[in-house]
Amino acid sequence: MVFFASKPGFDQQASVVLLTKEQVIQRHCPFQGKPVCDVLHSAISAFQFEGAKGEMFPAVVNGKVVILVGLGKTQDVTLTSLRIVLRRALLSAPLKKLFSVEIVLHKDSAAIAVAAVEAALIGTYAWRKYISRKKDDKTVEKKKFLLVTRFVREAQLAVGVCEGVNYARDLVNDNADTITPEVLEKVVRGLVKGQKQAGLEVLGKKEISAHGLGLLQAVNQGSNKKPRVVIVKYSGAGKNVPYTAVIGKGLTFDSGGLNLKPTGSMETMREDMSGAAAVIGVLKVALALKIKKNIIFAFGAAENAIDANSYKPGDVVTSYSGKTVEIGNTDAEGRLVLADVLSYVIKNYNPGRIIDLATLTGACVVALGHDYAGLLGNNDELVRKVLVSSVATDDRAWQLPMYPEYKEAIKSKVADIRNISNVRGAAGTISGAEFLSQFVGVTPWAHLDIAGTAFVDGDSHWYYGHGATGYGVRLCVHFLLNN
Repeated sequence: MVFFASKPGFDQQASVVLLTKEQVIQRHCPFQGKPVCDVLHSAISAFQFEGAKGEMFPAVVNGKVVILVGLGKTQDVTLTSLRIVLRRALLSAPLKKLFSVEIVLHKDSAAIAVAAVEAALIGTYAWRKYISRKKDDKTVEKKKFLLVTRFVREAQLAVGVCEGVNYARDLVNDNADTITPEVLEKVVRGLVKGQKQAGLEVLGKKEISAHGLGLLQAVNQGSNKKPRVVIVKYSGAGKNVPYTAVIGKGLTFDSGGLNLKPTGSMETMREDMSGAAAVIGVLKVALALKIKKNIIFAFGAAENAIDANSYKPGDVVTSYSGKTVEIGNTDAEGRLVLADVLSYVIKNYNPGRIIDLATLTGACVVALGHDYAGLLGNNDELVRKVLVSSVATDDRAWQLPMYPEYKEAIKSKVADIRNISNVRGAAGTISGAEFLSQFVGVTPWAHLDIAGTAFVDGDSHWYYGHGATGYGVRLCVHFLLNN
């Protein structure tokens, strides 16, 4: 929970005061008449604080905790470094059992205020649903943050976006047998209930079969969970304004199918619905903010499990679009689900442009690590706009090439196309995107491969803890608000 004040009061249980190295060297305390100035001068005089990046000096003043936090040299301070340093301070031991924390910025601007909100809400998020608690455990997780800023409107918007990010993280972090395709449908139904501008279409197992979404059906046929396609038509603008479709991959668990994943690669595969979770997170924000845009929110949800009914390598399956697909590998299942959903949305909703999010390829992690999503598409203008939003929100993306020659990599001798590249070990992320492009046609389309950015297995070196990151929610909301 975040509240705002125009001036620091130092009347909360704790105050976190951000300072650059230059501010410390100048010994100019901007809080004249406040005891925190005495703390700052004493710490400097005793050579205990110089404002170095990440440096912290805690003190108790009149029964209140004050933590001086260094940001380093002004020229080296970035919004990302600010988020990292502030997150560490907010999670530090002196604040562990306190309810209310004031955040005093080194400089007040809209961008810095937004970054501080993200450090407080995204940075201190932790998934603790299944951790046992002792009766006398007084640890406070839901703190009240009081941010000192004049840019309240921008900061309040950031609070709403962060709530969508953390909502998506909750969905990804929970057990795969808890967050099933049916449950994802119920989550969306709960969000749109009573929302007049939001229409809902759901395809269950029977409708998926009847409409001929053969690729999605094949992926799910080894599971006892029933698949879903969930589509929300959100009308926030005029009837003549084209719709933007935001589409996610929703594999609630991916065993790899008969091309079974090895130990070490399967344990976190509840994250394979991170694209769908991001779509739901963006939907939550759009409804809360009443975004004045026309948007299609869609995802296909399935489980890639194993039994006697599982689809098999070498099978040829007919897609919703009519294209036939040779299954070269059952672990390249996400593109199959996405392909049918893309085709269905394009045919039945005719969006003006599409952004999809999918934990699609391990090759993207090899290429870009865990810091950048791969960005590909068929429309340079759309891709550029997505890149602008990625920079603005720190949901980082890096553009990879797509050329007509890549179509050769997914040719099949027995079907129209193949679901994996026939060039072993080469350009896996690009060939995955090329496969999807076959189902998009001429609709402007941008594809975000979030395999590396959606989940942190261990503590992040950025401002995330363990687990889901909610990647894509900030990016997509920024894009929708600004384009």
